[in-house]
Amino acid sequence: MFPLTVENKHVAQLLLSTGTCPRCIFRFCGVDFHAPYKLPYEVCQKVEASGFEFTNLVLSISFPPQLSVREHAAWLLVKQEMGKQSLSLGRNDTVQLKEAYKWITHPLFSEELGVPIDGKSLFEVSVVFAHPETVEDCHFLRAICPDCFKPAKNKQSVFTRMAVMKALNKIKEEDFRKQFPCPPNSPKAVCSVVEIECAHGAVFVAGRYNKYSRNLPQTPWIIDGERKLDSSVEELISDHLLTVFKADSFNFSSSGREDVDVRTLGNGRPFAIELVNPHRVHFTSQEIKELQQKINNSSNKIQVRDLQLVTREAIGHMKEGEEEKTKTYSALIWTNKAIQRKDIEFLDDIKDLKIDQKTPLRVLHRRPLAVRTRIIHSMETHYVDEHHFRLSLKTQAGTYIKEFVHGDFGRTKPNICSLMDVTADILELDVESVDVDWPPALDD
Repeated sequence: MFPLTVENKHVAQLLLSTGTCPRCIFRFCGVDFHAPYKLPYEVCQKVEASGFEFTNLVLSISFPPQLSVREHAAWLLVKQEMGKQSLSLGRNDTVQLKEAYKWITHPLFSEELGVPIDGKSLFEVSVVFAHPETVEDCHFLRAICPDCFKPAKNKQSVFTRMAVMKALNKIKEEDFRKQFPCPPNSPKAVCSVVEIECAHGAVFVAGRYNKYSRNLPQTPWIIDGERKLDSSVEELISDHLLTVFKADSFNFSSSGREDVDVRTLGNGRPFAIELVNPHRVHFTSQEIKELQQKINNSSNKIQVRDLQLVTREAIGHMKEGEEEKTKTYSALIWTNKAIQRKDIEFLDDIKDLKIDQKTPLRVLHRRPLAVRTRIIHSMETHYVDEHHFRLSLKTQAGTYIKEFVHGDFGRTKPNICSLMDVTADILELDVESVDVDWPPALDD
């Protein structure tokens, strides 16, 4: 039984006689409750076989573009018929096709899969429909509105939904009626599903890492397509996460970086990893703790702590005010001249020393040429012998410590060489602390 008003029954009979399906008749008659639209659908089988973990989902639908053309023709017919009854019908008075389709499928998805439909869900089911008569139904629009249809490299056809909608908004009603039948002729074939894709939005894992090797880069070290070292901090951590989360790929970020020959000690350096299209997303805190232990047992070059799931928004805390944060370093320094303890003691008294650093020669290939002002907040010296001393430094984040020691051919001013009037170089460097209070520390 059609849930139609008396005024709409004549329109419904007209549309039915033209071959319009009952559900589209409901749409054009403004039936805006769900029950009449429902019918079974089999996409659930694809979803269940996808291997994704999910507790809700969002449905994304792509219809053949000529449906907009045929819908426009039907709307013009109904609009004309309503006009005979001195009634008006705007485009917004009809129920949109995608809305009606979701009314059909959403309850069925929820019932079959046992999860709710949620527009904010990270798990997306994308269904793409195609129709063999797309070109036949749309070609007249290209003749009338050629500017709306421009070839795109990543599109197989110029008749995209956006292009068709642009042309329909541009074409005059009388010109449309001359070129396309109103009502539209019954199609020779039905729409077919050409693609059902399941995808999960990225999830994020954060923590802090220590690096104990002086022969390990933070990220893969590849020069001119040739790999220089077998592994990296990024890979030693991410390889385990990719496997456990069953993700397609990852993106690694951190609060600064250390050179390949620099260790990171203390409470470690904050990092975050974006896991792209993960199939498994639900973990208990105990499972994450076990994953951390597995990473730590797999290598003596790194250790991870405070491993946890975080939100995309929370990662911003790692980068907030990064240059205002401080870092503490420990360096073993060599001097060409013989020194005594009294020759280095004055460094302990220097506070908040401003230095200007021109982009170091060693990183010019990846960073723009600029002069950056940085602050050495404090220094503490420890005499070793006539040609060696240890220097602890607390600095503004982003300071190039090696260049502050050897001067980088005068590109960093002042520097240890100029302050002590010696030639100095750095033999070993350790990051002792990265003063970023993120991610939150966890109990062991």
